Amino acid sequence: MKLSYFAIEIRRVFRAPRFLLFVLGLPVIMFLLQANVFTKDTPDHAAVVAVVMVSMMTWGTFSAAMTSGTRLAVERASGWQRQLRLTPLSGAGYLGGKAVSGMLVGLPALILVPLIGVLFQGVHLDAAGWLRIVAGIWLGTIPLVLLGLLIGQFVTQESMQPVNMLLMLAMGFLGGLWIPIEAMPGWMHDVAQITPTYWIVQLVRPAVTNTMLVGFPAALGVLAAWTVVLGALVIRRYRKDSARV
Repeated sequence: MKLSYFAIEIRRVFRAPRFLLFVLGLPVIMFLLQANVFTKDTPDHAAVVAVVMVSMMTWGTFSAAMTSGTRLAVERASGWQRQLRLTPLSGAGYLGGKAVSGMLVGLPALILVPLIGVLFQGVHLDAAGWLRIVAGIWLGTIPLVLLGLLIGQFVTQESMQPVNMLLMLAMGFLGGLWIPIEAMPGWMHDVAQITPTYWIVQLVRPAVTNTMLVGFPAALGVLAAWTVVLGALVIRRYRKDSARV
């Protein structure tokens, strides 16, 4: 039952045109624009391109992570979630399927963006650097998947898209995905540290730049704390909804 449900979840996501646009198309287009237009004349262009690559990989997985909450909101509105509670599928299996699918659908961006960086933008890293970037970004999106699930349990189907877009733009901007953290005013940098996206970028930055704003243990610890808190809130909200059935 769990495996069948999980397979259905994955197929539904990859068939959605919106997924292809925001999770695959947008990160690639923005990476190419920033690498060839916006940062073309900057000093040490190769290093800048590598940083942009990391940002767009993070953006792609962030977009994928939030799709889990969108599907959950739709299922709540249609009554499908209520029907699933009457099947052998447990609440942990339901939420776990959503979370894992949200993680897996972020993998294409983690592969396609760096592939373009290597083939067309001259990005070269050693094996340890690639491992830190890919594993760090992928595992770092766990709290973002949970954030999507939490939002999906509160908002309506109609409001999910604008809420998602506003949240993604704010967290992408403050997290340093669109402009360098170093270019932000001091107060904005302080606010940025509230967002998980900031810590994901800081977790993997040392693989492409010598500039370190925070240490590896600090970034890992903050992301772990986000995961625990958001996971607890998701479970609590789901149980509260279940009690109404």
